[in-house]
Amino acid sequence: MKAVTTPPPSPTVDVVLPCLDEADALPWVLERIPAGWRALVVDNGSTDGSADLARALGATVVHEPRRGFGAACHAGLTAAGADIVCFCDCDASLDPSLLVPFVREVHDGAADLVLGRRRPHGRGAWPVHARAGNIALALMLRRRTGLRLHDLGPLRAARREALLGLRLTDRRSGYPLQMVVRAADAGWRIAEHDVPYLPRTGASKVTGTWRGTWQAVRDMRRVLAEPPATQGRTTPSAQGGTPR
Repeated sequence: MKAVTTPPPSPTVDVVLPCLDEADALPWVLERIPAGWRALVVDNGSTDGSADLARALGATVVHEPRRGFGAACHAGLTAAGADIVCFCDCDASLDPSLLVPFVREVHDGAADLVLGRRRPHGRGAWPVHARAGNIALALMLRRRTGLRLHDLGPLRAARREALLGLRLTDRRSGYPLQMVVRAADAGWRIAEHDVPYLPRTGASKVTGTWRGTWQAVRDMRRVLAEPPATQGRTTPSAQGGTPR
């Protein structure tokens, strides 16, 4: 009689790490993934061996050939198998172990989406032009949704099925903002907590220059111009997740 093999259970938490030439930062980032969680390194066309290094360090590697921060994030979300999915930059500017209380908050039903408010630690951690762009976006977000958030940083946690239900379409710099806007439109409870923001390893792909920063702001302005559209989107509780 043929033995029936039971597949291993899905990991409790998946951490999506969009990656483009981050070989120098990967060891620091991956060693800080909490025990029992799975690191999903989404390689977005690296040429420095990031994918091979991530695999050697025990991460699951997802390849996304279409360039763009949103494209990498969404590829990771799609590939995830855990109930709760987190996002974190892969440049050593943010410590993924800080996601533990975020996940607990989502799991316990205290919030549907938890965001990290970046607090710079160390000289050069957050260039002035990047801060200026972030402040402008936070004000525009407040006018659009009423949310009194201070940051649109990449460190965040939510339930996977609920995130997929938001039907995110941006595949560039506007992806993190679109997630927040559509979550607000759908009535999600969104929490924000301070996290230390460290000088990144290597050059920024988005906010390293004034030009890059304002190109990102332009992408995000397009997201803010989208009309509210909650039809077909549900809250995490409606999808069998967080109780309301």
